[in-house]
Amino acid sequence: MISATLVQVIVGGLLLGAVYALFSSGLTLIWGMMNVVNFAHGDFVMVAMYTAFMLWSLLGLGPEASVPVAALVLATIGILSYFLLVRHIMRGPMIAQILGTFGLALLLRYTVFGVAGANFLSLPDHLLGGVYEVFGIRLQASRLVAGVVALLVTAGLHLLLTRTTLGSRMLAVSEDATAAQLMGIRPDRMQAAAWGIAAGATGIAGALIATFFYISPTVGETLAIIAFVTVALGGFGSVPGALVAGLLIGLIESLSAYWIGAVWKDVVVYVLFVAVLWFRPQGLMGKS
Repeated sequence: MISATLVQVIVGGLLLGAVYALFSSGLTLIWGMMNVVNFAHGDFVMVAMYTAFMLWSLLGLGPEASVPVAALVLATIGILSYFLLVRHIMRGPMIAQILGTFGLALLLRYTVFGVAGANFLSLPDHLLGGVYEVFGIRLQASRLVAGVVALLVTAGLHLLLTRTTLGSRMLAVSEDATAAQLMGIRPDRMQAAAWGIAAGATGIAGALIATFFYISPTVGETLAIIAFVTVALGGFGSVPGALVAGLLIGLIESLSAYWIGAVWKDVVVYVLFVAVLWFRPQGLMGKS
């Protein structure tokens, strides 16, 4: 019989995995739309975390206010990044895209270093309440809210892409930008919208994860690795794949930490990640 502690570990892992899926979905959306790998993605999450912290420290605002503000701030950064940088480097070779987005990551990181300093920061544990007990399972309110909101937003993002006119136009541009333009669709606008939506989703994830994760200018490095592993495991360009992979990674991390120790959890995740890609390089739900 499964113990209450193990159930708690499983639920906690799935909630964390949902947040992983949300901030990874923005990365996979950009790849699926434009075949561009955004190496600044982790630093987008970092900026959202600092936005949430600044709103709390300066104005006393909690996540109910910081989440939409972070989404708006990051959506603006995403759109500006597209018009000022990405649409220009897309004309060059892949190495220009890699170095361009990596340079954007460094710009964001060291701007935050200069403004906020290098100290590790954190938000109070009680912003979203304490610890709730449901059927003997103790759940931290911040992780519960983050996981549930992340699941809803990720599902909404998938519906936006598959059930709306905007999503259909973005898909048309991703398939053939020239043909889409002949049909009256502006590729520039659709690609800018993709960057805005992807960065906005990342902003929501960053503001949510800030309620229980450390905040520093270099945290984007750690989160970027998680995002790339999630997207590669789920399949580049697949939002459902990012969701499945994010939940799987969160679950594996939690179970590994519970059974063999927290120091080994990343090793287990990356070994399984390499094993999956060995047999299925396109990821779990990527196109063959």
